[in-house]
Amino acid sequence: MSTFLLEVVTPERKVYAEDVNMISVKGVEGELGILPNHIPLVTPLKVAPITVKKDGKEHFIAVNGGFMEVRKDKVVILAESAELPEQIDIERAQAAKTRAEQRLADHKQEHVDFKRAELALQRATNRIEVYGRK
Repeated sequence: MSTFLLEVVTPERKVYAEDVNMISVKGVEGELGILPNHIPLVTPLKVAPITVKKDGKEHFIAVNGGFMEVRKDKVVILAESAELPEQIDIERAQAAKTRAEQRLADHKQEHVDFKRAELALQRATNRIEVYGRK
């Protein structure tokens, strides 16, 4: 089966760079499956896991927003942050999820930034989901 290069890059580092058979991502317009020789495309991404299919196996990467650029033989994901399952600190992710849920549940506090708490909850849930699939 043919392959293409997948690069997942954050402002701090290159998280992933390997030849893969297929990826599945969640863009803001819906879910996308990318195979080799896909038409060129640029799309913003949601906070969601990326499914990577390589040599008959599935791998997962927690991607917290960003953009995906698809070229004929290469896909570059420019992410705000991204982690492989073995890089995730599960206790920290669970604590972040609990804090975000508490902030969202406390409707009486006017100083709570609900959009920020909602994004923190999405990122924590994304990390926990990817960690659970390793």
